[in-house]
Parts: sequence; structure tokens; C-alpha cells
Amino acid sequence: MNKTVKTALIVSVSLWSMATIAMPLAFIEGVHYQATSKVQPTSDENIIEVVELFSYSCPHCFRLDPQIAEWKKTLPANVKFVHVPAIFRDSWLQLAKVFYAAEATGDLEKLHPLIFNAIHVEKKRLTTETELLDFVAEQGIDRDAFEKIMNSFSVKSKVKKALVMSQTSGITGVPSMIVNGKYRTDATAAGSAESIFGVVDFLIQQELK
Repeated sequence: MNKTVKTALIVSVSLWSMATIAMPLAFIEGVHYQATSKVQPTSDENIIEVVELFSYSCPHCFRLDPQIAEWKKTLPANVKFVHVPAIFRDSWLQLAKVFYAAEATGDLEKLHPLIFNAIHVEKKRLTTETELLDFVAEQGIDRDAFEKIMNSFSVKSKVKKALVMSQTSGITGVPSMIVNGKYRTDATAAGSAESIFGVVDFLIQQELK
């Protein structure tokens, strides 16, 4: 191969590589993501809302959570990320109550990783309200005050909304992501739990258009 041809090939490959990097990945509806069974309400029509439906009981959610924390930092200013506890069984309902109570008391940032760790690393049983309240108290949080918030009307209302979303969005497992109430994806559709981020980024760009 002469020098001119070799140089031309190098340039051609380089340009192809640059073009490949520059081109956004294209994901296919019906393959990598689906329309939600019912369009889900969002908190603000002026921003794009990304919801992760998760459960503290889910080992995949546990492993994905640190990656979500990092990925959230890359989101545009007009994109809002929201955790929503999925509810498929009674024990998940109790976990959802703790999630929203911790959100109301300002303890969510503290409790969120501790609950994951307690279930999946320490192998603690946290399925009943009593077990969860005992755990909360172990973290130095007032048990009686937290219980009152946990069973308040506002928390019960949020839990009901989470239950409705779990039932009407079309998700079949967790972790699942819903973009702007319109589209859903999960690890199976995306190809892996980590691939969910690429699909969601793609859907965000579609919504921004």
C-alpha cells in the first residue's frame, strides 16, 4: 500500500469515527422503549420530567442507584428527575410510605441509601410498618413524629398516586423510567440496566425538539 492511499484511509477512518461519535444513538419505539399505557401527569408542563419507578426491595434498583446519582448531574436545567416508589405488593406500600414520610421530614437524603444498604447488604427484614419505624428510630429520627407523618393524609395521597402510576403506566418491573409521562423503558427493553440512561437521554432530546 503506497503512502498516499494509506494516508487517505487513515483520514477516512478518522472522519468515520468522528461522525459516529457525533451522531446520537437512535432507539426504536416498540424495541428500546414503549409509549406508556396511559399518559402520566407531570408536575410542570414547562419542564421535562423523568421518573424512576423503583423499589428498595429490588437488587437491580440498589445497584443502579449510585449510577443514577451521577447521571442526574448531567441532566439539562429544564429536566427534572423524580424518584417514585413502585407498588406491586403490600410490603412495597409500606416502603413507599417511608419514602414519602422521609421526603416530608427532610430525612430522605439520609435514609434513602441507608434503607437500600440495610436490605441488600445487612440483609435486614424491613417489610412491616413496625420494622421500618424501628429502623428509622435507629438512625436517630424521632419514631413517634415520623410515624405521625408516615400515616398523614399528605403521605397517603402521594402513595396513592404512586400506586396509580404503577398500575396505569404499563411498567412490568423495576427499575423503570418514564419520560415526560409519555414513554417508558427498562433494563429489558434497553438491553441492560446501565443502557437505560442512553435511552432516556435519547427520549429527552426528542422531547426537547
